[in-house]
Amino acid sequence: MQSLLATFSSLFAPLSPLGISIGIWVLVMINVPVIRWIMGPGAEKIGISAGVVAQVTVVVIVLAQSIGWWSLLPITLVPALGWTSETIGSRTGIPFGPYKYTEVLQPQIAHVPVLIPLAWLMMMPPAWAVGAALLPDSLIGGWVVAAAAFTAWDLYLDPQMVKWDFWRWEKDGAYLGIPISNYIGWFIVSFLITAALSLLSRLFGFSLENELRQEPLIIVFLITWLLQFIGQLFFWKLRVSAIVGFLTMGLFAVALTAAL
Repeated sequence: MQSLLATFSSLFAPLSPLGISIGIWVLVMINVPVIRWIMGPGAEKIGISAGVVAQVTVVVIVLAQSIGWWSLLPITLVPALGWTSETIGSRTGIPFGPYKYTEVLQPQIAHVPVLIPLAWLMMMPPAWAVGAALLPDSLIGGWVVAAAAFTAWDLYLDPQMVKWDFWRWEKDGAYLGIPISNYIGWFIVSFLITAALSLLSRLFGFSLENELRQEPLIIVFLITWLLQFIGQLFFWKLRVSAIVGFLTMGLFAVALTAAL
């Protein structure tokens, strides 16, 4: 826990590009309700889009400082693979269940909003860092934990995006109208992407698990956990998903404070 606090304070003293990018990201996310209040319903997509871009910037800076710009090349496969899975999923229902994207989020490629694969990129590396921190001596175990951490985040995400009509499920599911197959699919796809990029990273001369600067990415994971909880509980009236997401991602937060 002390190492996490030391890392957090070091991000801002003195001010660094990473610290500035984290500050911008947090500021944007805090202002999403303000943007909606000023511009009216529907304007939240502007704030969310800016927040995703800001968080992607944070993650890319962390990775570039950790493994170098050249080694970032395999990481660019995350949005590509995320887009592929979403394109297949929205057309076939496999592996997430039957759903369709609306026209709310633009631009889109093959009826999948460009923002969606970027969201995979903004949270998958933090989930990798969680897996590497909690199970540093187990390669496959780390992949499992990373996939579970990434899936836990979707317990927040999906109810909020459905409420804002970013996408629609064809049939109501067991969790706030969302089918359990969605979370099974998230886990499977994120596990496969994690495993593939972990193995691919070795061709670029580094280990995804061993050479990431884990603590800044873990801080991103923890900030996301808290911001989602505050936003859903106090601003978006999504109390059930706020509590479920807080408790589920919180399991990883508690384990991290014990491990670090």
